[in-house]
Amino acid sequence: MSLRPIVRYFTHSLMLPILESGEETLVGGQAVMEGVMMRAPHSYCVAVRKASGEIVTDEVPVPRMSEQYPIFKLPIFRGLGTLFQAMKLGYKALTFSSNVMMADLAAAESKDGSKDPAKDGQPSAKQPPKELPKWALTGNLVLMFGSFLFLYKFLPLYLATQLGKVYPTLTGRLAFNFADGFIRIAIFLTFMFALSRLKDIQRVFQYHGAEHKVVFNYESGEPVSVQAAQRFTTFHPRCGTSFLMLLMIVSMLFYPFIPFTDFLPKLAMRIVLLPLIIGICYEMIRYAARHPGGLLTVLTTPGLWLQRITTKPPSDQQAEVAIHALEHAMSLEKSQGGELVIA
Repeated sequence: MSLRPIVRYFTHSLMLPILESGEETLVGGQAVMEGVMMRAPHSYCVAVRKASGEIVTDEVPVPRMSEQYPIFKLPIFRGLGTLFQAMKLGYKALTFSSNVMMADLAAAESKDGSKDPAKDGQPSAKQPPKELPKWALTGNLVLMFGSFLFLYKFLPLYLATQLGKVYPTLTGRLAFNFADGFIRIAIFLTFMFALSRLKDIQRVFQYHGAEHKVVFNYESGEPVSVQAAQRFTTFHPRCGTSFLMLLMIVSMLFYPFIPFTDFLPKLAMRIVLLPLIIGICYEMIRYAARHPGGLLTVLTTPGLWLQRITTKPPSDQQAEVAIHALEHAMSLEKSQGGELVIA
């Protein structure tokens, strides 16, 4: 089995929070491998273009977290519920797109006659896998969360601690935590820039741009089409890129209040505080999306700047895939009697 699909799957999974956008009452989506997932309040559809040019979809009804568990109607908690469901659906969409790619690779190898050497005059029954194995899915999930904690919790804290030993002025609580925050942002920006140089990821960022354009087109009230969508910008305030950048900025305001001085307790508190900070950032993004031009919009501006890296202008064919996903999600939403509230 080729390692490329597994490596690509892992690399893409690290970007799930960056590529995801949307909330319970709004249309949102996510870029996947050669496709786009679109989400309405009660429906989900991921559309992927195969190597043959055919667009295949996976669509299912999705109940709101707040309808299943009333606690997720409350401020702060609704952000946690929404993020959890978005990550769950994003992982499902990514797995579907990966399996489509695996099937394309298997078909290409079979067409080229790629088989094991014949044994006893009979061709081997071994065929290329058409789906990622379960061990790859499980291992990827563990590596994804482990990488997040290492890159954005452990490593910045460790580097700031080492800098504090060299520069005593950084040992103060405020100075230390701001140094920790700037290191975290630097790691994030470096990671995103490095990924953006990869050819496969550049295509993902194009699909990310397609998703944003089509969502903007839908929210404008104009009929959705490839030509109409292409007139809109690729920078959207509800993008996961903006959310992650805001998360890092708000963390810098919280961490100075952590009373511990030893490394491990500080690391543990950063992890413990993560759900609270996520909930607060979600409320800020939600408010900013409904009240453009205010102070909170200013706070989300760095994330919009960063979308110059994480979104790229899509081709018409890529926009077509995003529209296909939106139309199927909306059709499923309407069949359930759902209504949308446009920001």
